[in-house]
Amino acid sequence: MYLRGAASTVRRKMAKAGSLRTTGRALHTSVHLQRAAARRFSESSDKGWFRSLFVHKVEARKDAHSNLLSKRETSSLYKIQFHDVKPECLDTYNSLEAEVQKKLHQDQDFPCEVVGSWNTWYGEQDQAVHLWRYQGGYPALTECLQKLRVNKYLEFRKERSKMLISRRNQLLLEFSFWNEPLPRQGPNIYELRTYNLKPGTMLEWGNRWARAIKYRQSNNEAVGGFFTQIGDLYVVHHLWAYESLQSREETRNAAWRKEGWDVNVYYTVPLIRSMESRIMIPTESSPLQ
Repeated sequence: MYLRGAASTVRRKMAKAGSLRTTGRALHTSVHLQRAAARRFSESSDKGWFRSLFVHKVEARKDAHSNLLSKRETSSLYKIQFHDVKPECLDTYNSLEAEVQKKLHQDQDFPCEVVGSWNTWYGEQDQAVHLWRYQGGYPALTECLQKLRVNKYLEFRKERSKMLISRRNQLLLEFSFWNEPLPRQGPNIYELRTYNLKPGTMLEWGNRWARAIKYRQSNNEAVGGFFTQIGDLYVVHHLWAYESLQSREETRNAAWRKEGWDVNVYYTVPLIRSMESRIMIPTESSPLQ
């Protein structure tokens, strides 16, 4: 009986040892599989990350947004100038600008015209703003620049430089759904509202305003809408005319009472990075009075 008990004990120990060996092999196999899977995942992730540096699927654009948003039936290019004038020189500057603009308009060889000239009333003080139209686009602009290098215009620029603190400009295209900026009788004040948009949002801005401009036509206040091509990019300029600041307030409040205007504001505000408003007074020589 003693021998049978001892044998039974030996068999139990051997069975336990076998079970432990099996469990050990299973754990080893499991760890090996986990490590292999981890290596495959890492390699796959590395390849995917590395591939993403060079392969990025983007929806194909059918056309540049400048072609989609601007007026195709015309080839006009616009330039807006911002001149910061020494305060004591503003009147002399305005007289000099009026003289040169008159000469340019009388010269049939210049394919350009001034659309409007203003002095800022509220906003940047002692600032002159000029809007030019080039009939024929970039070739017309290049032609004008070449002809402005003759002596009589070089003298003008030399004299003007004595009156300026700084100057900057932008080349613009006109939104297809806005009014053509045509000469108008005064007296009026003008508001130039400038919007700096988030990159990539110009098409959405244009699509929204194409539907919303109808809410801002009742008092003939819409003068022109433009977006930049050269200079600060993703910049929009809206130009409005009002009889007075009181008329401006009443006209803008009336828009809010029209169903649909609030929707346009709701969807366009998130597209804006910053915005600015200038109230401007036309100079005596400005076609927009």
